[in-house]
Amino acid sequence: MIKLHPKIKRKVVRAVPGIVVHPGEDFESAYRKFKRQVDRNLIVVEIRKRRFYEPPSERRKKEKIATRKKILRKLWMLRRYESRL
Repeated sequence: MIKLHPKIKRKVVRAVPGIVVHPGEDFESAYRKFKRQVDRNLIVVEIRKRRFYEPPSERRKKEKIATRKKILRKLWMLRRYESRL
């Protein structure tokens, strides 16, 4: 749901998972629907990520490490492919 904040006049996006429980639907199936929606929206991952404050320097450091790993993985795959030729 997108609303304009009354004081700031900016868009505020809230992605809260919600399900509609139909009459006669048991709790188990409703719970499964809710869990599926939470998993799709990556809410648990986001909560774990924001559990502790991470300074910008740490964030940059992790991004740098991830980039290096990605490059090394591509290089390894390329070498593996070339060795088969």
